[in-house]
Amino acid sequence: MFFWIYDIPTATLALYFAVAFVGGTWAAIFLISPIFRFLIRSQDGINDFVGYALGAFGVFYGLLLGLLAVSSYENTSELEGIVASEAAALAGLWRDVDNYPEPARTNLQDKLRIYTANLIDGEWPAQRRGLMDREGVRLATIFQKDLCRFSPENVSQEILHAETMRAFNHMVEFRSKRIQNTNNGIPAVMWWVVMIGAVVNTLIITFFKVRFDVHLLIGGLLALVVGSLIFVVAVLDYPFRGEVSIGPDRIKVIYDALMKPGKTAAAPAPPAPAGQ
Repeated sequence: MFFWIYDIPTATLALYFAVAFVGGTWAAIFLISPIFRFLIRSQDGINDFVGYALGAFGVFYGLLLGLLAVSSYENTSELEGIVASEAAALAGLWRDVDNYPEPARTNLQDKLRIYTANLIDGEWPAQRRGLMDREGVRLATIFQKDLCRFSPENVSQEILHAETMRAFNHMVEFRSKRIQNTNNGIPAVMWWVVMIGAVVNTLIITFFKVRFDVHLLIGGLLALVVGSLIFVVAVLDYPFRGEVSIGPDRIKVIYDALMKPGKTAAAPAPPAPAGQ
């Protein structure tokens, strides 16, 4: 909903949330609490009633924030699994292609290497901005066309080609799931409920009739807890955005271990001549 927050460093964003919620509550205590005290000055037992209202409200509002936090965390964990599966499928596809005869092997490996490098350096940065990198689609299509042009010459190659096509389809499947979830987050209407609840929480706090310094302390602590929960939900809402996000680390490991130029297995040294 507020995508600009993902351009702010996480530590700075946490500080902003704390200042906004605690500062907003203190400002309400300074400005609104005297008005409420004037209006309800003759009401006996107001603190008991406000405490009951705050407790009842806290149960429902805390439950909402807790469920949103758990849902965001589970969504992040699920997407991490999808990225791990995509990386595994990519590694399997590379190993299958490595068994193709020349010149198909070199051609396909070069195409797959370029696709993976773009996935790390081009597609992922665009994904963190909520954009789709069309170059990745183009490179995947080129690799698929070259793969489909290969004509097996014997049964072994037919089996290998079938397994390679299956590995490619698995990779595309996980890629599609990742892309589809790039901009999936908590619906805007739920964020409005969260923000309205935060305002109501602040207003209820201002109703208390206690010593001013105690009012500021208790109100600030309650606001800090609410702000922290909302901060966690906001940071985890879009798992591919911001500093606390899913990165291409697993895919980069595959690229560095298998695909980077110069990573091909070295040929065994020839045996030493007899007598040496």
